[in-house]
Amino acid sequence: MKQLFTRKARQHFLTGLLFVLALLAALLFIMPTVLTITNSFMTEKEITANYGAMIDNASNDKKTYISKELNLKFIPDKVSFTQYITVLLKSPEYLLKFWNSVILVVPITIFQILLAAFTAYGFSRYRGRVREIIFFSYIILMLMPYQVTLVPNYLVSDWLGILNTRWAIILPGIFSPFSVYLLTKVMRRIPKAYYEAARLDGANEFQIFWHICLPLTRSAMLSVGLLVFIDYWNMVEQPLVLMKDQEKYPLSVLLSQINSGDVGLAFAVAVVYMIPALLMFLYGEEFLVEGITYSGGVKG
Repeated sequence: MKQLFTRKARQHFLTGLLFVLALLAALLFIMPTVLTITNSFMTEKEITANYGAMIDNASNDKKTYISKELNLKFIPDKVSFTQYITVLLKSPEYLLKFWNSVILVVPITIFQILLAAFTAYGFSRYRGRVREIIFFSYIILMLMPYQVTLVPNYLVSDWLGILNTRWAIILPGIFSPFSVYLLTKVMRRIPKAYYEAARLDGANEFQIFWHICLPLTRSAMLSVGLLVFIDYWNMVEQPLVLMKDQEKYPLSVLLSQINSGDVGLAFAVAVVYMIPALLMFLYGEEFLVEGITYSGGVKG
């Protein structure tokens, strides 16, 4: 009896310790986001007082170490909406860049998932040496960093005459192998009995794909779409290399180029920039978890 009590106490202690460690890790991860949101409501005077050392240091021609200790504050002394008024009303450049991001990312996300669904269905339904070689090439392309394929994308875009246009970013994004690989793995876990039953009922191949495969992989497609959206929402290298017209740059590029002296403005732009990704995550969190744990109607 005493040994049983000691074992239960030890289990409760380990569970509590793991909970505390997980809570601390979660707080550390969420701290930059909370700091950005709260600091965006600070007045310019308070921001200068808290981050003056960083501003002075950034204004020097040579890179030097910060001489003064920064004062990280989570609660502003006085709430101010000056930065948001500047971003949303006085400077249309930021909203223009925001819509540039939307124009680039939304078509990439929609058409990449749509194309990946058809391609993954073909890989999952029909096996063969040629198809396995093609699928293996998808895996190789997916494992390559984007910086490796950036030069070939540049050359192909130049050859097609779409360099310095949005198509130079949208087309490679649509044909990305990431979604094809993940959806293929999910569709291969659908029991073949579902397909055979549909065949016996007289369904053709497209009807099987539309009425059997897509409903069973809905959660996986939504979770992959969420990952694709967040990935391309944060892109920086593609616009800088494939587009020369700065008016077509997305907000992610502008955010990385904001002068360090405008710290308050950078905080406000960062908050506006993270809103779509946060909304997408909050809406798709359930589908993201379900797409990872369940595949093809079978618990993974």
